[in-house]
Amino acid sequence: MEVVENRDQWQTSFDGGWLAHYRATGELDWSLYPRPRNRTAPAGPGIDLSASRMMVITSSGAYLPDQQAPFDAAHLLGDYSIRLFPTTTPLEELAFAQDHFDHEAVDEDPQVLIPLRHLYEMVAGGEIGELAPSVVSFMGYQPDVARVVDEMIPAIVQAARLEAVRAALLVPA
Repeated sequence: MEVVENRDQWQTSFDGGWLAHYRATGELDWSLYPRPRNRTAPAGPGIDLSASRMMVITSSGAYLPDQQAPFDAAHLLGDYSIRLFPTTTPLEELAFAQDHFDHEAVDEDPQVLIPLRHLYEMVAGGEIGELAPSVVSFMGYQPDVARVVDEMIPAIVQAARLEAVRAALLVPA
């Protein structure tokens, strides 16, 4: 199953419309943006969460400012890189390099985008087998869907494979 249906058609529309306009004018015209529309959602078989290792994946742009470079939140074409940090990281040690959401709630309580304490309670209660050692973070602003599919998703999948993950919780920003 394709992650993006009709990808070639989407790419042609993106390159010749939104991206061409941006390159010619330096302006983002979202009325030209070709939103991908899938008829079938990519899916796999169900699993027993109580016997699974779960990875938290967040589009919040979270990173460890003392150890990692921030995401390039100002780049108008997006940042397609990922950051990993331990699930044991105290939430107050995180920063959020993401300009495309209101930070008021996450500044007050980072668990709105990285619910680790809640998930550890679910592990203790037997609802989740265990959490993966790392959280994967990315910046949720990426207009180039092909780069998401070709660059970012493989990096996330590789991180999940290295940590023997069977389930993932995506927390969008």
